[in-house]
Amino acid sequence: MTSPTSRIDEPEIYTEQRPWGGFERFTWNEQSTVKIIHVAPGQRLSLQRHRHRDELWVALDPGAVFEIDGEKIEPEVGRRVMIRAGQTHRMSSSGPAVRVLEIAFGHFDEDDIERLEDSYGRV
Repeated sequence: MTSPTSRIDEPEIYTEQRPWGGFERFTWNEQSTVKIIHVAPGQRLSLQRHRHRDELWVALDPGAVFEIDGEKIEPEVGRRVMIRAGQTHRMSSSGPAVRVLEIAFGHFDEDDIERLEDSYGRV
């Protein structure tokens, strides 16, 4: 669903191989907040943006849908997408319940949500 001119970034993540396998490091000695977001079957979060934080989303289940600046993608499990402060974004489920790992970088405050559209009357 992404176009060749996509503005949706997959961030560079530090990886290291070890004799037993390896690891990916998403954050290192910086202020961050980590959540796993659970989206109920067929539901979606509000279309929103933040002023004071970037967010890294990682799809943990099939059926997640990411919308960033009007562009929708259906990421494969493990796909990483970076949302920069000021970009409009939302996540949803195309049918099944889904989980998304969210790592927020910068000052985290739930009041830093500017809702632009919402299915639950919170705009």
